Amino acid sequence: MKIGYTAGVYDLFHMGHLNLFKNAKGMCDKLIVGVTVDELVSYKGKNAIIPFEERIEIVRSCKYVDAAVPQYDMDKLTMCKKLGASIMFVGDDWYHTDKWNQYEKEFAEEGIKIIYFPYTKNVSSTKLRDKFIAFCNEFDE
Repeated sequence: MKIGYTAGVYDLFHMGHLNLFKNAKGMCDKLIVGVTVDELVSYKGKNAIIPFEERIEIVRSCKYVDAAVPQYDMDKLTMCKKLGASIMFVGDDWYHTDKWNQYEKEFAEEGIKIIYFPYTKNVSSTKLRDKFIAFCNEFDE
């Protein structure tokens, strides 16, 4: 059985998230998704709009996802090994970054392949949040 893994915040769930799950599921028998806990999101200097418990339930309810688990730290390699994943899926916005070039070496040593999917253009939780804030500010003026 080929197990795939991907992880993210998945705040303000959108088409980019769905595309990632759909594409990933097409390349593995079981797709496990790590959902970043609120404490780790805060550590990264951000705040999720949707609380962790709701975000993980949204992800868990997606038909392409076989299991959703909390992601407590940034160590995706340890999580892949723990879950028995042989593939790590990630958006291509990370492709050829120093961080992911190093990950590729570390993952390859463990026999885990990293597959990059095209980033869905013009949509992100950050962009959605910014549009929402701008929309709300129009009413405050």
